[in-house]
Amino acid sequence: MGMSDVARINANTAPSPRILPADPPAGPLAPATPVGFLGIVMLDTRFPRPPGDVGNPATFSVPTRQVIVKGAWPEKVVQTAVSMRANKLLAPFSAMVRQLEQQGALAITTSCGFLVLLQRELQAVVRVPVVTSSLLLLPELLALQPQVGVLTISASRLEPEHLRCAGVPRQRLADVLLQGVEPGSEFARAILGNLPQMDLQQAQADVLRAAQALKARAPHLSTLVLECTNMPPYAAAIEAHTGLHTVSLLQAQALFKPFQQNAAAQAAATVGLLP
Repeated sequence: MGMSDVARINANTAPSPRILPADPPAGPLAPATPVGFLGIVMLDTRFPRPPGDVGNPATFSVPTRQVIVKGAWPEKVVQTAVSMRANKLLAPFSAMVRQLEQQGALAITTSCGFLVLLQRELQAVVRVPVVTSSLLLLPELLALQPQVGVLTISASRLEPEHLRCAGVPRQRLADVLLQGVEPGSEFARAILGNLPQMDLQQAQADVLRAAQALKARAPHLSTLVLECTNMPPYAAAIEAHTGLHTVSLLQAQALFKPFQQNAAAQAAATVGLLP
């Protein structure tokens, strides 16, 4: 399988608690290539994924490998905590994460921010960093700012429990200002309905309209976290029209630090071999 290949794997496993490892593991793994790759656990989707979307390999400057959880459709994952757990998603996602580590992933992410509900359990089954959601960036942002905005595909289903699983302190929950796209919009309809086509221009307008609505009710905000991994293609438009600084999985340093460390180690080894 190549570095940007997609695999479909069925799964089974068991969990326990940890959010992120302090550092990438020191012990050896079984790398698929000398440089490793970023593992991406994907929902079972068919909607378009333009550049900037986590499901488009061109989005990343590092090699990627995707695995798809069959039957994990968007409507099944974009859910409240109770509904997601009722859908029994932990076992297949855990097995995917372990499979990617065994294949040589240096870090692992997912294609849906709502999977932050499984962050501790998924991190517990592997040693490499797992970053399930951009919501994990909130604690660091809240340490620097009085309030932070979150743009989500479903404000009605994103609950305080999602934020708590992301590490947001209970006393800071009110400082996370949520804004969802309109439920009947092209963006929400195509993604949650898992449709094979989506009007990308209209989708951008939908996402931008939601960002502008948040800015209108909270003009003091400076930073906007894009919960949905399908929103980064529209980040530039959001910033241009609202002045908000957008943050997504693409800014999650825990995902990319292992590649920098790996490259430095390889460079040092190469120098050591020189006469």
